[in-house]
Amino acid sequence: MKKEFAVIGLGRFGGSICRTLSEEGAEVLAIDVDEDRVNEFANIVSHAVVADTTDEAVLKSLGIRNFDHVIVAIGDNIQASILTTIMLKELGVKHITVKAQNDYHEKVLSKIGADTVVHPERDMGRRLAHNLLSNNVLDYLELSEEHSIVEIAANRNIAGHSLIELDIRAKYGINIVAIKRNNEIIVSPQATEVIKAGDILIVIGADVDIARFEKKVLGE
Repeated sequence: MKKEFAVIGLGRFGGSICRTLSEEGAEVLAIDVDEDRVNEFANIVSHAVVADTTDEAVLKSLGIRNFDHVIVAIGDNIQASILTTIMLKELGVKHITVKAQNDYHEKVLSKIGADTVVHPERDMGRRLAHNLLSNNVLDYLELSEEHSIVEIAANRNIAGHSLIELDIRAKYGINIVAIKRNNEIIVSPQATEVIKAGDILIVIGADVDIARFEKKVLGE
């Protein structure tokens, strides 16, 4: 059985989710109060409807509780986002992901039962800032307020050394969980694995420890 998704709010964030899910072959119901936006997605998703999701009767008529996952991607209308989330929770939707506009909005969404709350603009901003600040960081994924997974390009300071020689885990408290080498990915590399120039290290750990590793070991 294919998973069935409903996406409420067809702005840039909601629209990109609809397109990606549809490209992957998922069943997607796209919902928005704006008829033009709905028409734009009519030929992309399985179903597209004009609807006000703050109306419980409307949500019931759409059979929203039967969907595996509902994504609330409503743009600037925080009240509509909160009301919709409350209705979805009361109707027994299995999993609800909601886009938050700010930290206050996130707190309210968590209290009323949203399963996942995302901050696309904030998180993208943080990723970009990390990438701008370091010549070595290629990508950055926040796991929590204090921990991340980071892709770091190996430079001449560590190329030619094995993981056991560098002793990164003991010295910095971080773990190299994989190494990307050309088209190959070495998962859970052995301690004897020698790092080569051009390798990309996938590192997991506390932000402060990753920053310390970058500064001391990778600083050119």
